[in-house]
This record gives sequence, structure tokens and C-alpha cells, in this order.
Amino acid sequence: MARKSGAVENLGINPSFWQDKKIFVTGASGLLGSWLIKWLLKAKAEVVCLVRDWMPQSELVRTGLVENTQVVRGDICDQFLLERILGEYEIETVLHLAAQTIVSVANRNPISTFSSNIQGTWTLLEACRRSPVVKQIVMASSDKAYGDQKMLPYNEFFALQGKHPYDVSKSCADLIGQTYANTYNLPVAITRCGNFYGGGDLHWNRIVPGTIRSVLRGQRPVIRSDGSFIRDYLYVEDGVAAYMKVAEKLAENPQLNGEAFNFSTESKMTVLELVDQILKKMGSHFKPIIRNEAKHEIRDQYLDAAKAREILGWSPLYNLQTGLQKTIDWYEEYFEPFEYSKIAPTADYEINERLLYSSVSN
Repeated sequence: MARKSGAVENLGINPSFWQDKKIFVTGASGLLGSWLIKWLLKAKAEVVCLVRDWMPQSELVRTGLVENTQVVRGDICDQFLLERILGEYEIETVLHLAAQTIVSVANRNPISTFSSNIQGTWTLLEACRRSPVVKQIVMASSDKAYGDQKMLPYNEFFALQGKHPYDVSKSCADLIGQTYANTYNLPVAITRCGNFYGGGDLHWNRIVPGTIRSVLRGQRPVIRSDGSFIRDYLYVEDGVAAYMKVAEKLAENPQLNGEAFNFSTESKMTVLELVDQILKKMGSHFKPIIRNEAKHEIRDQYLDAAKAREILGWSPLYNLQTGLQKTIDWYEEYFEPFEYSKIAPTADYEINERLLYSSVSN
């Protein structure tokens, strides 16, 4: 029988595992959180989400997904609140995404970053430790938790050695997750993903949404680094499948407690190459502005995902070409009411901001 378009099985996950299961998602209004909730709802899970700041533009709110969830407003560092959520909603599976995720913002604001990324992690895990009902916890670390390594690609045996605020926050949170698994036998597994991209990311200083928006506005895209930094990029729905697959396998095999898994397409490229791919797909002849002002960021980083393939049976469904096309399509639809593409660029490729704001307000 042919699979229905958008069916949960198409992600390689088991819908029977998720049906009627009570799931707690932190960081629900972010890029990954919104898409994760979309697929959890398709799998007929009962979703409770933690939201700190109300963001009407987020995919979670804009699409109405939020109306099919239980929403709790609050901070990830609120121990009493987290214990109340886990207890009153009888949460079985926790998907912990809440964090400061923008590297440049984190490096400018280390205290708030350490609070959300480190304290928020131990606060949630301690609440889970006190819960008699929680059976699986999947927590987001990052490829940045490895810090700057001499060998590439990074695998799960590498030491966690972040040096700068964002990287250190991820190294610490990752180790805290392992501590709760190893010391208290808490059912925790850890994800370390490459750079996520996809529709719904409204952080315009990220290279994919920022580049697409610039082209739609008739502007030259901006690269903060010198363009030669190497990364791998993971489409958001592949990230959704990764998190759901980890939870399923964690339920099957308690020996995965404390294990970490890399998720990547294992296809590396420079930032400039990525921007060029987007420009070609959008039919743009703009040349990016290269500012070369990025500081305290890892220069070259990409992941080995062999462990996830072998143990979890996970592999990406989207290559960069298909993922970028889906992402561009999303932003073109999102910006269509503003008709950015109809605003002619000036000689230096900068649009008239007054005209833009007038267009948006109307």
C-alpha cells in the first residue's frame, strides 16, 4: 500500500509508540520545537509544551499547532514549575530543546546563556529524577559541545572541550546529562546535531534564513565570517526524526542511557558555498557581502553519524538540494503578503527601508 504524503511512517518512526503518549517539549517555539510538535501531533501524541516568550510569528503559533497542545508559560530554570508539569500532566517522555541557540548572542550574553543552557538542564533533569512516571528523556546537545578539534569529522568518542560561552554551555549540559544517566540511572540520551535549517526559523542572523530573506527583499546577503568556515547542515525534519527515533530506541534498550549520538548528512561545505547554492536556487545574481567579523566561533566542524546509522537505524531523508528547496518554498510563501520580490533594489542592492516598512504595516 502506498504511504500517504506526510504520514508519520515516512520519517521512519513508529506511530504506535507515540499514540496517546504524554510528551513534554521544552523550547517549543523554536525551529526544531515547532516542527517536532507538528509531527508529534500527527502521531496522535498528547503534547505539553513549555514556552517562555510568546512569539506570534513562530511556526508553533502562526500555524495553529499551539491550539492542539497544552501550553505552560514559564522558565526552564523554575524547579517547582517543572516538577508540577511532570506530575500534573503525568509526562512519560521529555524532549528537552530549550536553550539559547544563537552562537553570537550567547557569546555576547554569557550569564543568561549559562543560566538557560546549563542551569536549565540540571533543573529539568532533577525534576525528572523526582518523577516516578518519566520513562525517556532526549536532550539537545550540539556539535559545538566538542569545541575545536584537530581531527575531522567529529565522532562521539571525542572529548567535550568547548572554549567560548556557547560551546562551553553545550559541553557542560551534555556532561550533566551523562551524569544523571550514569549516577542516577536516569533514562537520558543526548543528541549532537549539525546546523539546523528549515522553514520557520526567524533568527535572521542565521545564514540560511538571512540569505533567503535578503534575496526576497532585493538585498545582497551578508556573511559575518570570511565565508570559509566549514559546517554540515541538517534539514529540520531529519532532526525531528532523529529525536523521535532516539526516544523509541531508549524505550527498547535501557543500555542506551547516557549515550550520545551525532546526526548529520555527513556532507560538509563552506558558508560561502552554502550561500552560493541558495542564490542559484533562487535565481539571484547578487554577490554576498563578506564582513569577516565573526569572533570566538569554531572554524571547521562536521560530524560522523555512523553510530546513529548503526545503532538507531537513522539516516537523513533530505539532501541539501531537496532540503534547501523546501526551505526556500516556505519563506517565499511566508513573505508573499509583503511582496518583497516586487520591491526593486537600488544601485547598491539595498532596498528603500521606508518602502519596506510601509509594505509590512499595510
